[in-house]
Amino acid sequence: MPTGKNKIIGIILSVILIVFAVGAFLSTDKETPEVTTEPTPTEETVTTPALPTNAIVGTSVEGRVIETYTYGTGSTTLLFVGGVHGGYEWNSTLLAYEFIDALEAGTFIVPAHLRFVIIPTLNPDGLFEVVGTSGRFIAAEIPPNDAHTTGRGRFNANDVDLNRNFDCKWKPESTWRSKVVSAGTEAFSEPEAKTLKRVVENENPVAVVFWHSQANTVYASECEAGVLPQTLAIMNAYANAANYNSVSSFDAYPISGDAEGWLASIGIPAITVELETKTSSEWQRNQAGIKALIGLY
Repeated sequence: MPTGKNKIIGIILSVILIVFAVGAFLSTDKETPEVTTEPTPTEETVTTPALPTNAIVGTSVEGRVIETYTYGTGSTTLLFVGGVHGGYEWNSTLLAYEFIDALEAGTFIVPAHLRFVIIPTLNPDGLFEVVGTSGRFIAAEIPPNDAHTTGRGRFNANDVDLNRNFDCKWKPESTWRSKVVSAGTEAFSEPEAKTLKRVVENENPVAVVFWHSQANTVYASECEAGVLPQTLAIMNAYANAANYNSVSSFDAYPISGDAEGWLASIGIPAITVELETKTSSEWQRNQAGIKALIGLY
């Protein structure tokens, strides 16, 4: 006959068996959740942040944004600027965006020691006047217009020619072809010119390329001290690779207050790449020119 101690042990065992049986029954109605674990980060699983670094660096007279797109993390910066003359030279902005697309697609690689900063359009108000947008667009979206003959969209919303508003031989009025144009109330009076000045001061580029149209020529920059030796090297390398003409000193008509000249005055080599037409980005030619520029740095 079992003792009192044995009875207690039997009761405990019975309770344990009941608990297990109930648990087994309940488990038949629920799926056991799959247990997953996060992999330990390794060199293979860690990825770098997506490029580009996109930043709003200023606004136009009418409040449209001016942006930079930055690629690469090297210590040597090259600056590229399109759309200084807005809709009048819309294909220079298109070229800048094609460059951006090639960088994002990985078909154009930034060398490890370099860094590219791109301003697609410095004059978004002038671009909007002709194209109807101040941002990305494609050539097929450009409506038929007379901008290339009348100059519509060339100036900012204050009717100032931005490429006469910089601090190199600045004066209130300058020329464009045979026309007298406003250069603003003083050097850097316009918000767009102030924006480029700020970008140059912050980024400290070793060279600057401006895209314009249309002369089928690469021009060197100069101010009171003349053309910088490195500017000539950049001009020749880009022009030869892209199959453009090259001119070391612009003499078609007198100008003052140009951005390239201001850069020359502060010791930064700059070139003006004038596309051959006003209807094409001429990307393949300019890609070759950019690669030649890379070769110098």
